[in-house]
Amino acid sequence: QLQLVESGGGLVQPGGSLRLSCAASRFTSDYYAIGWFRQAPGKEREGVSCVSKGSSSTNYADSVKGRFTISRDNAKNAVYLQMNSLKSEDTGIYYCAAERNLIGLCTLSQNAYGSWGQGTQVTVSS
Repeated sequence: QLQLVESGGGLVQPGGSLRLSCAASRFTSDYYAIGWFRQAPGKEREGVSCVSKGSSSTNYADSVKGRFTISRDNAKNAVYLQMNSLKSEDTGIYYCAAERNLIGLCTLSQNAYGSWGQGTQVTVSS
C-alpha cells in the first residue's frame, strides 16, 4: 500500500507563509492524482487543492484561491502546497492523499482518494 508522509507544518503568524510537502517511498508522483485536505478542530475534513495525473489540471477551494499553490517535483517524487497570506481559519491538520485510478480532472472529494498520509499540523496564530 502506498504510504504518504506530509511535512512542513508549524506555527505561523497571520499573513505568513508555509510550504507543505507530500512524499512517498515508491511514488512516481506524476502517475497519481494528489489532493490536499485539511481538518479544523470540530469541523469535517475539507478539500483544499488537487493536481491531476500528469499535472494537466489543478483545482482549489474558493477559500484558498489566490493564496495557495499546488505543484509537483517529479524528480523528488514530491508534491507541495505553498500557502501564502495565511489566515487563522487556515488552521488545521493538513493531509495529502493520492489516487492512481483518478483519470481526468482531479477532485476535492476525499472519497475519490485511496491512500492518505498521517497529516501535519498548521497553526496560524499571533
